[in-house]
Amino acid sequence: MTDRVRDDEAIDSAAIRAFTEEFGDRATRLPPVAIVIAAFNEEGAIGPVVEGLPSTVGGLAAVPVVVSDGSVDATGKEAREAGALVCDVPVNRGQGAALRLGYRLAREGGADYIVTTDADGQYNPAEIESLIAPILAGQADFVTGSRTLGSEETKDPVRKLGVRVFALTISVLTGQRISEVTGAVLLEQPQYQASELLIGVITHGFRVAERPATIHRRQVGKSKKGNNALYALSFAKVVFGTWWRERRRRGRGNAARRAGGESGAPGQLAAGVLANDRGGARAGD
Repeated sequence: MTDRVRDDEAIDSAAIRAFTEEFGDRATRLPPVAIVIAAFNEEGAIGPVVEGLPSTVGGLAAVPVVVSDGSVDATGKEAREAGALVCDVPVNRGQGAALRLGYRLAREGGADYIVTTDADGQYNPAEIESLIAPILAGQADFVTGSRTLGSEETKDPVRKLGVRVFALTISVLTGQRISEVTGAVLLEQPQYQASELLIGVITHGFRVAERPATIHRRQVGKSKKGNNALYALSFAKVVFGTWWRERRRRGRGNAARRAGGESGAPGQLAAGVLANDRGGARAGD
């Protein structure tokens, strides 16, 4: 175990203890749907996002779980006042680390399904219902919202092109036609977890579905993705690195199953909309 992994585990464990002490049974007995949000310095944006989330999804009760990732403003306070369960992390580690912790909180809290959305108000909460529908119907393990199938308000032509280029790259690497990059299985990246999750899910043979999504322009604050060139370079590194890592992990897993006489059929995992094992899938492995 590396020092970074040990440090992350210590940070996660401390944050989970504080979360459980603050919310008690509300943290350990979550409703069927947990809507996980990673937030870093989103004061002014996170409140309206939480208030706009549905209280039920697909006829199931839902609760927002916000991981405040080292925020130094009033993000946590605003999210609490809006009705979210908030897990405060003292250091900023990135969206991937925050979502990994949020998934763990949801899983250990007993949620059957996990939905993720952003803290900046760019996603339409009314579309969560259509995202979770294929999982509730038993038709998919993972559902992702696609701005390519839906619509987006960004005026940045470079970022628009990047969405399509990386979607095509993932399609070539995995053999499936994916029009939008939004997800992974083993979340190791502190950032760019979207491609990590999606590639991992596909590589391991889980059923992926897409639904149209509307991406609005950010109304409060600024994007934390950085400039286009740096973003594209880092994103590409994660895409190819995850593809290679997950192919090797799957190969080792298949070899182990053959040695043990197992069938080799994959377990179920869902994310983007993630379903827990009681809902037919696990929210992490």
